[in-house]
Amino acid sequence: MSAAPAFDLDAWSRSRLARIESALAQRVPADAPAGLGEAMAYAVQGGGKRLRPLLVLAAHEAVARGGDRVPALRDGRDVAVPQAAYDEAALRAACAVELIHAYSLVHDDLPCMDDDVLRRGQPTVHVRFGEARAMLAGDGLQALAFELLTQEADALPSQQPSAPAVPDAVQAALCRLLARAAGHAGMVGGQAIDVASVGLPLAEDALRRMHRMKTGALLQASVMMGAACGAADAAAATGLRDYGAAVGLAFQVVDDILDVTADSATLGKTAGKDAAADKPTYVALMGLDRARAHAAELLEQADAALEATGLADTAALHAIARWVIARTR
Repeated sequence: MSAAPAFDLDAWSRSRLARIESALAQRVPADAPAGLGEAMAYAVQGGGKRLRPLLVLAAHEAVARGGDRVPALRDGRDVAVPQAAYDEAALRAACAVELIHAYSLVHDDLPCMDDDVLRRGQPTVHVRFGEARAMLAGDGLQALAFELLTQEADALPSQQPSAPAVPDAVQAALCRLLARAAGHAGMVGGQAIDVASVGLPLAEDALRRMHRMKTGALLQASVMMGAACGAADAAAATGLRDYGAAVGLAFQVVDDILDVTADSATLGKTAGKDAAADKPTYVALMGLDRARAHAAELLEQADAALEATGLADTAALHAIARWVIARTR
């Protein structure tokens, strides 16, 4: 693995996670009718890595310049937008992408999909609340993600007394990035390929396409949503996009490795399910050693992409990429 700046990822993550968890707890409606809110909260607040929201905030911090920005004209006049508005947009984006991720896990675990009974060390949502309520909880979380991105000022409680208004253009960009990553061109499309490929051999290019869509698209979008809440020039945007693509694919490669090397208690979900279900994976295609080598290659690509951005503050992004490769769950 290539060298990277020394960085305390644990300390950095703790302070960001506190904000993320507080915002999620306040925005997921526990009082939604007929037990729906309880199921939604269970799906979101059951722990997890929070990798996607951390990527949003890390990318945002990498491109944030501080002070007021002038993103566009309004009625022929320059409009200065305070940096706090972009910080607020990044927090909303971090929460929204986690809501989409949570909804996808609820639906993936259903009997009609992966039929799993364990997630984050706890019974899956459909085991706890029934299939119908689990499906509705996922639907509710997906809708809530986009509501969160387009709310008026003060609608998302934050550490500030008053949350500043997020510029309309930023709201639209965030919605577009998230919708594309979550839909037929991204996560849902990749899941469709996954379901259709059970028991079938896939060539490496086809497997890569499936994983880039199913897992990688949302991770890459997390990076690009953070960049949309800052001041990224063309070189920075391209480098961040390439970084997100490399990290997104690396995450799935490592997932495939852990499925055959870790136990269920460590993973917090059922180990060995991919092999049992005869699903195409990098380990099945390449073998364990080559899959590990490929993950290391993707880390090199992520590091190189960050260097190409020309950004000064990418230490958190470098550290997250290393965590993705080294993780044990």
